[in-house]
Amino acid sequence: MKLLITRPLPDAVMQAAGARFEVTARASTLPLSPDELRASLRDFDVVLPTLGDLYKAEVFADVPAPRARMLANFGVGYNHIDVAAARAAGLAVSNTPGAVTDATADIAMTLILMTARRAGEGERLVRSGRWEGWHPTQMLGLHVSGKRVGIIGMGRIGKAIARRCQAGFGMEVTFYNRSPVDDPGVPARQVSMAEALSADVVVLAVPGGKETHHLMNASAFAQMKPHALFVNISRGDVVEEAALIGALESGQIGGAGLDVYEFEPKVPSALMERENVTLLPHLGTAALEVRTNMGMMAVDNLIAFAEGRQLPNAV
Repeated sequence: MKLLITRPLPDAVMQAAGARFEVTARASTLPLSPDELRASLRDFDVVLPTLGDLYKAEVFADVPAPRARMLANFGVGYNHIDVAAARAAGLAVSNTPGAVTDATADIAMTLILMTARRAGEGERLVRSGRWEGWHPTQMLGLHVSGKRVGIIGMGRIGKAIARRCQAGFGMEVTFYNRSPVDDPGVPARQVSMAEALSADVVVLAVPGGKETHHLMNASAFAQMKPHALFVNISRGDVVEEAALIGALESGQIGGAGLDVYEFEPKVPSALMERENVTLLPHLGTAALEVRTNMGMMAVDNLIAFAEGRQLPNAV
């Protein structure tokens, strides 16, 4: 079977894929162009796409009889794929849950601590040569230990963030989830979104898609406290970026830590210019071991499909 891999992946993943499929691998790190998206459906049996490869309904509509029969997404989030349109066109879709959980939760904690303790601002001060030495009121930040965290979305990643906050920093854990969560894994309270937003630290850990688009808007930010920190490790368009900028500029919230952006990779200058905002370049799963595990999971789904078995991670 002919397999298209849309971005460079770790060597071990490429070797595993090459042992089972006739592989064409793009060298570009950029998403597929509109023409490439349509060609992938016409020219290959299976495709291993990832974030930014926009398999929207119109792409499938333009290729009414696709050769491709499966999209094995590299990543747990698949809001760049119109799954209903893919299924209607006869394609199966899979993702890579589980492999990303701990790494993404670690980045959430990185953003919490960097933003609370003004680490990015402090590093910039040192690198600029303007640091004049320690003094008792220098760069006072938010002490995280014992504070309350409000986690929006209590899936695998939300639970992993809760464990770190509760066990590592003794934080009180509250969370909002659309459906009841029987076992959050740590002492925690499921609350309304308004109460979760009233925490000292608010962490967004929901999937992307139509149901969560602009979940964090001006109304949501207005429910946060002036000293509170907002952290997003989910998808960029879950946040209305203009509303976030407004909340920061007005002092409605105390700061933000972001790993994803609404119009990624574009980052508004209004965010880059603010010292109380921590900005990371979508590092959520950026560890070799994690990315290798994600790729192997995608290949396992492809092999299962090729052998006519049930997909381990169908979506």
